[in-house]
Amino acid sequence: MAAPFIVRGFPMNDYEYFKREIYKLTSIDLNCYKERQMKRRIDTMIRNKKFETYEKYILAMKQNPSVFDDFLSYMTINVSEFYRNPEQWVFLEKEVLPYLFQKFGKNLKIWSAACSTGDEPYSLVMTLAKYMPLAQIQILATDIDRRALEKAKIGLYVDKSIEHVPTDLKKKYFTQVGSNYKIKDEIKNRVTFQRHDLLKDPYPRDCHLVICRNVLIYFTEDTKDALFRRFYDCLIFGGTFFIGSTEQIMDYKEIGYQRMNSFFYVR
Repeated sequence: MAAPFIVRGFPMNDYEYFKREIYKLTSIDLNCYKERQMKRRIDTMIRNKKFETYEKYILAMKQNPSVFDDFLSYMTINVSEFYRNPEQWVFLEKEVLPYLFQKFGKNLKIWSAACSTGDEPYSLVMTLAKYMPLAQIQILATDIDRRALEKAKIGLYVDKSIEHVPTDLKKKYFTQVGSNYKIKDEIKNRVTFQRHDLLKDPYPRDCHLVICRNVLIYFTEDTKDALFRRFYDCLIFGGTFFIGSTEQIMDYKEIGYQRMNSFFYVR
């Protein structure tokens, strides 16, 4: 019998077992992620935590909720910051929002998908507040990672996270707490946070604006295509989809999108 093919110290046939067990535990299908990239990330984590095999790590997850939560937090990519890629937020403010206001008015249904620690939905609230009363703004923000959602609800950020926030908005909507910055309740109260799995949970319907940025790059091409189609379906006709600077919708015309620019697509 041939020896199993080994990558980064763990046998590939054992990784198939690991994927099956993770699906049983979490309903997360690791087959939807780029395998080499995800396996390398998981192998590094397991080795750093001193587990010798996938089987021992799975057993630890079943026995210890903190190990289980650590896994979910580690495998979800929580790199986020306020007004990430500022030039795209300028386009959103100067081109996309006026288009949406003219077409739908200012009572917009907005979904921030894979919102991580809340930087993007809070950025959007501060942007919208320039053009309407805060009481009129309501954003649904979702993520699969419960820990990220808890951080988002607390709203405490390091200086690096808010470096792109305009000075006037920083003074208006943040309070310095030691070396950190806490976003004010008047912004926090405009966002509803919920746990949501992009791969299996229902999507909201008739959204005017959906933001999902720098997340889909970790999925396989087939999975990305399926998700881009699900986002299309959740938009109202004329609604806009805002993606990240690392992403592109190759077959956007075939799905039905019209492109405003490289990062904004209209149903």
